[in-house]
Order: sequence, then structure tokens, then C-alpha cells
Amino acid sequence: MKAITRAIRPEQLREITLALLIVVVVLFFSSQIQGYFSGRTFNRVTTSVAIIAVVAVGQTLVVLTRNIDLSVGSIVGFSAYFVGTQLANDNTISPFFAVALAIGLGAVMGAINGALVAYGRVPAIIVTLGTLAIYRTILVDMSGAKTVVVDALPQWLKDLPRTNLVQIGDLDIRLMFALAILVVVLFQLMLVYLRFGRRLYAIGSNPEAARNAGLPTQRIVFSAFVLCGALAGLAGFMFLARFGTITVVAGQGMELQSVAAVVVGGVNIFGGSGSMIGAFLGATLIDLLEQSLIRWLRVSEFWRDALLGLLILLAVASDAIILNRLRRAWAQDSLTADSQPAK
Repeated sequence: MKAITRAIRPEQLREITLALLIVVVVLFFSSQIQGYFSGRTFNRVTTSVAIIAVVAVGQTLVVLTRNIDLSVGSIVGFSAYFVGTQLANDNTISPFFAVALAIGLGAVMGAINGALVAYGRVPAIIVTLGTLAIYRTILVDMSGAKTVVVDALPQWLKDLPRTNLVQIGDLDIRLMFALAILVVVLFQLMLVYLRFGRRLYAIGSNPEAARNAGLPTQRIVFSAFVLCGALAGLAGFMFLARFGTITVVAGQGMELQSVAAVVVGGVNIFGGSGSMIGAFLGATLIDLLEQSLIRWLRVSEFWRDALLGLLILLAVASDAIILNRLRRAWAQDSLTADSQPAK
């Protein structure tokens, strides 16, 4: 047993539990919904989870530093609408420029958040709650009550959500899902192997100690917000590609979904621990539940938001009660093992 506790960290235990929970959810709904266990369900979930997974990766970077970004939903909506308007006006805009425009727009919005939090020393929840409303209001004012319609968009964008990289029977591995996986893997590697990633953990674990150790905490927190905004901008482009028709409420509520994905995925809301893989599994579980409950007619749509809130509460409670004890036991066991003389 001790060998197992030494080999598996508490965060890894959370990820294994989430993976098993996803399997249980699939088995349960497959027994309740006719035709649930099919390629169509897989394709629907993977297409949907790709967007929230990219937002969750950015949210994870911010949460690791003991902050939070509640404006990501408005950044997604603003980027989707702005880029959609440009493409509707000029169908000759290249795909590369459209993606870069969305990412750049999101990065600028994230930089505003980061500057106010890191250098202005205003609490992140206050700043991003304010910019959530400001970005959305600018979008409403800019739109003039007009909607981006799918018919006005270029053909390459309409074809993007159905573009397959690999097909295995009825299962399609689509380009947008592959892009989300690539983002998760790249940022997970960044957390593990790059100095910037390790500094995010250090700041989240003990900001005062990180500052005394000479780490550029303000610059790192600012960079985390910029990256979070840039990824929300990329998610905005993916949102535009998936839905085509964009109104001023696009992306609304995504801030709650991203926070839920991060917390359920085992990222400590008080900073210092967590992983991109956990956030991805959290996003997958939440999206799987939402997609399944839509088809499960026994549950009212109003209870779906309540279920999301319940998942957040359970995740935070399990962090405070179970995982903290496991972390202490794991640390104690490691100290005991290290103090024993080598044979």
C-alpha cells in the first residue's frame, strides 16, 4: 500500500478517479438512452468539448497563480463576433490571419486583466468581473443588434467543424478536437519542463516566498492572464467555426464552465497544484454530462446548471477534506522513506 501511495501522487489519483467516473457516466447513460453508445455521441461530445477544453487550459494557468479569470466567456464571444464580422465582410481573408486575429484580440483583453491584477494589485475576481461586463457591453454596442450569419462566412470556415483527421469506423477524430488535444499536451509539457510553468506552481503555493526568492511574480501573473486571454480568443474562433451564426450572447456562461472544468479536474482553486490533463478530464466529464442530460428527458434543463454548481461544490469539498489529507499522508510517507538509512 505504501509503495502505491509513493508511486501515485494525490493529483494523479484525482485524474484516475475522473477517468473512471467518465467510464461510469458513459455506461449509465448507455443503459438509459437508446442508441447512446454510438459514433454520433462520440463525435458530438468531442466537437463540443474541444472549445471548453481550450478555455480551461487558459483558466488553469491563472488559477495556478491563486487568481481567477471570469471574463473568458466575454472574450470568447467578442473574438467570435469580431472575427466573424471581418470574415463576413471579406471572404478572402486567409485562415491563418483569422486565427491570428482572434488570438491577438484575446491576448490584448487578457493583457488588460493581467495589468490590473499584477501591477494594479486589484483582486482578480473584481477585475475580471468588471471586464466580463465591459467586454460584453462593448460587443453589444459594436454589433448594433446585428447577427453574424453562417451564409455570409467563407466556405473553408463552414467545412472546418466537419474536417476529419482520422476515421475509425463511426468515430471521427476531427481537426478541432485534435487542436484542443494539441493545446492540452503543449501546455502540460510547459508546466512540467519549462521554468515558467514551475514558477506558476511556486507563486500559487506561496506568493510571499516566491517574491522573497526573487521570482518576477508580477510579470509571471501578467503573462498567465495574457495566455489565458489568447486561448480564449482561439476558443472564440473555434466557437465561430462550430456554430457559424453568432449573436451578442455568444460564449455567455463559459466562465462558469471553465472554472467548473478546472476545479473538477483537480486544479486547486487556491493555487499551487493541478495539471492540464486534469482540467481536460474535468471539461470532458462536464460536457459529457451536459450532452447526455440534454438527451435524457427525465431531467429538466434548469437542473443542468444546478448539477454544474453541485459538481463545483463537491470538487472543492473533496479538495479540502480528502485530497489535503492525502497530500499530508503522501508527504509524511515520503519523509519517512527518505529518513530511513539505505540498506
